[in-house]
Amino acid sequence: MHSKLARFTERCVELSQKAVGSGSKEPLSKGKGGYADWVIVAIHGLREYLDHSYRRLLDVLREMPAIVAKLGLSPDELPDFTTVCVRKQDLKMPVWRMLLQLSAELFDTGEVQAIDSTSIAHRSSSHNYAKRVKGTFESVKTTILVDCSTRAILDVHCSMNLPHDTQIAWQVLKRNLSNVETVVADKGFDWDELRQMLRNEGIRPVIKHREFYSLDATHNARIDDETYHQRSIAESMFFALRKRFGSTLKARTWFGQFRELVLKAAVRNIEQSLRA
Repeated sequence: MHSKLARFTERCVELSQKAVGSGSKEPLSKGKGGYADWVIVAIHGLREYLDHSYRRLLDVLREMPAIVAKLGLSPDELPDFTTVCVRKQDLKMPVWRMLLQLSAELFDTGEVQAIDSTSIAHRSSSHNYAKRVKGTFESVKTTILVDCSTRAILDVHCSMNLPHDTQIAWQVLKRNLSNVETVVADKGFDWDELRQMLRNEGIRPVIKHREFYSLDATHNARIDDETYHQRSIAESMFFALRKRFGSTLKARTWFGQFRELVLKAAVRNIEQSLRA
């Protein structure tokens, strides 16, 4: 029987090949293009799964020929850890988003989806280091869309500008209209235009109103509490991500942090799919 690591690697390789659209490409073309993009994506998936640094990950993989063989390589053909690090930044964000989308498609989504936002901090760094690399090292505003029945993460949105939830919601939801039936969200997403746009797409919005007027309280009283309280699943997903991968981000650049968050979500989806 295959180990969980072996099954994770197989599934990660399969999705990585689909994400970059080069499933038939050789993993290593010596003297030409070097390592295939899907190999780099799969190695990064393993890095998040095993929670190793780049250097330690490659050292560990060299002692695991059966796992490396699933990448189509032998241990002595593995890339240098610096290559793995640099190539992550070279791969555009749509590749990582496609990996997340494909990982979400491993599940049969239900009728209710929840959206929520929070701030995730960077790894703490010294003042001198932050000044040298011209980094702000502030938190990343992160919004996730979660399927409430399977707890699969359908989408992740990241921003350094800390925009209001209502500015993010439609951007996230319109990318996932085919996967959404009922959207539940707290008062931070209270925006009548958002509700109307969702209804126009045949999606039921269950979003509480901020109570400025008596009519707002009336609207809230009509909301189905059993459906609305499923929004807590999105909150619990942030807790699950922090528990699984840590409470801070490791990447030093903002675009690296965005890739890291999306990759963590995809890895968690793949892990959960193996338990089904």
